[in-house]
Amino acid sequence: MKTLAVVCVMGALVPGAALGAGPSPAPPATMVAQAAPAAPAAPAAPEAAKPKGQTATVVTVRGTVEAIDAEKQMVTVKGPKRSVTVQVRDPKKLEAIKVGDPVVAKYYEALAFEVKKPGTATPGVTAEQGVATSTPGQTPAGAVAQQLTVTATIVAIDKAAHTVTIKGPEGNTETVKARDPKNLAAVKVGDLVEITYTRALAIALDKTAKK
Repeated sequence: MKTLAVVCVMGALVPGAALGAGPSPAPPATMVAQAAPAAPAAPAAPEAAKPKGQTATVVTVRGTVEAIDAEKQMVTVKGPKRSVTVQVRDPKKLEAIKVGDPVVAKYYEALAFEVKKPGTATPGVTAEQGVATSTPGQTPAGAVAQQLTVTATIVAIDKAAHTVTIKGPEGNTETVKARDPKNLAAVKVGDLVEITYTRALAIALDKTAKK
């Protein structure tokens, strides 16, 4: 009787253990949890690209030759609002120009910016200038261009006001308003801003003008 009682109790506690009947018991829950493979980590979201952009304008102005300094090879051109003095290095071109001749001038101005990560650029200022003249046989003309590049550091961002404060290489600071507030989402304090300002002036005799 005691033996039968013990067997009945074991059968109640462990199904299938009595008399070797039925399938083997399932492994404990703790063992199942340890055997399950770990879930793969979620991939990190890619960092937003740093903003950059450019604006440019071209203005065409017509005027007349106001004065000629043959010794210094300088020609003064009078426009609607002001006069501009340019140098004509080729003596033959200078001889072909007379006071009162009509001229056409094109003024080009562009501003470009690019935000860069810290360490990818060095704060500073660089300047370049170039001069060009027409070749012999062409209409007397000349052009001068200047380009200034400033690399500054972002020291503050005000997303509510849509402004960014930058610090120049000499320590001066300036707060500018973002044209596109969405760009501020990809900008951080410590980032660098490379600003390139370009302007050029080209002047030539206006053959299309009626004398």
